[in-house]
Amino acid sequence: MANEVFLTKEGYKELEERLEYLKTTARVEVANKIEVARSFGDISENSEYDAAREEEALVEQEIQQLQNTLRNAKIINKAKVDTTKVSIGSTVVVDDLEFGDELTFKIMGSFEADPVNGMISNESPLGKSLLGAVVGQVVSVTTPGSISKYKVKDIRA
Repeated sequence: MANEVFLTKEGYKELEERLEYLKTTARVEVANKIEVARSFGDISENSEYDAAREEEALVEQEIQQLQNTLRNAKIINKAKVDTTKVSIGSTVVVDDLEFGDELTFKIMGSFEADPVNGMISNESPLGKSLLGAVVGQVVSVTTPGSISKYKVKDIRA
């Protein structure tokens, strides 16, 4: 599947809840805004009407995006995460060979990535470089500014 989106069960559930909110509550709220704006009269020069229609378009666009994401979702099953090599769903401990720091990352799908909290995308330069690595392996990560090297110390689910 070319458009696979990797999600945890929790991430999938969050997206389902967001979709349900948009399809029910948000659509109704926007429809009410459009009705109120129409009541102001001539819609050709009605900025409230234009804003409400723009909001409607954004809601519908997000609904389409979420439906596509959920349709292409592949759930990361923590019980099936291979701990012999780095894969999506793995928690990996590495040594930064340049600075001597020990870093821990969880490899996630791009929708759930949160680099500030150590959850990196499988599509990021570091995530791509780590995928498939085994304990003891040194990986090089090429970024626009430099090349960094990390040694894989531990892999866990």
